[in-house]
Amino acid sequence: MTELGHRKSRLPPPPHVVWDSLARPHQPDARPWLELLSDEVEPRVVAAQRPALVVWSSLWPSRPNDEIRFDLEPAGVETALRWTLTTTGDTPDESKLGHLRFRLNKLINEKLRHSYGQ
Repeated sequence: MTELGHRKSRLPPPPHVVWDSLARPHQPDARPWLELLSDEVEPRVVAAQRPALVVWSSLWPSRPNDEIRFDLEPAGVETALRWTLTTTGDTPDESKLGHLRFRLNKLINEKLRHSYGQ
């Protein structure tokens, strides 16, 4: 498995809340945040251990061998969240890789963060 990118940041809620958002992104009472582009598909949860780990299948049909791993740790009353993009397939060119990283950063560190009122 090859790591294609990662980022660690803090989100305001505790880990169990962030875990719920990642494991069930379309909860009835939650603010919508998982807004996919036309070249993306809804991820499947392929592994999970509440409240510390969620692994998604690829968001990109053109890259079915990619996975996104989310590691969650308590950080006071907040969550330290690290996403890691991995693949068992080919490494994309720099342009595509930049797009994949940008999209994950946008979804997690902007859209998800804003869903918590930040």
